[in-house]
Amino acid sequence: MVDELQQGLIRISDDVVATIAGLAALETPGVSAMSGGISEGLAKRLSGRNAQKGVSVEVGQVEAAIDLRIVVQYGIPIQEVGVRLQENVREAVQNMTGLRVVEVNVKVEGVAFKDEAETDDSHRVK
Repeated sequence: MVDELQQGLIRISDDVVATIAGLAALETPGVSAMSGGISEGLAKRLSGRNAQKGVSVEVGQVEAAIDLRIVVQYGIPIQEVGVRLQENVREAVQNMTGLRVVEVNVKVEGVAFKDEAETDDSHRVK
């Protein structure tokens, strides 16, 4: 995004938009985690950049498009999680940046089950 003011320009980087979107996604009920995938892990190693896991953005001067890859919690309707996720991310990005979010695409890449080991930890010797 670029705003022309009398004092100069304001530019919002793609990484900032990706961070806002990722944080909003993780705050959405039913989202267990973001899914980075193999290609993103490779890109991080090659570029040395700390990219936002599971988030891809395209940012123009006044609009943004966001792609999210997530893992949902087992037992929660995926369609409901997806709709809430789109709403939360759109609202967060638009409120913080002033960009108009034209699309939020969600790809569910996995389902997280409650780990039985977490409940049995109370019996372990520490």
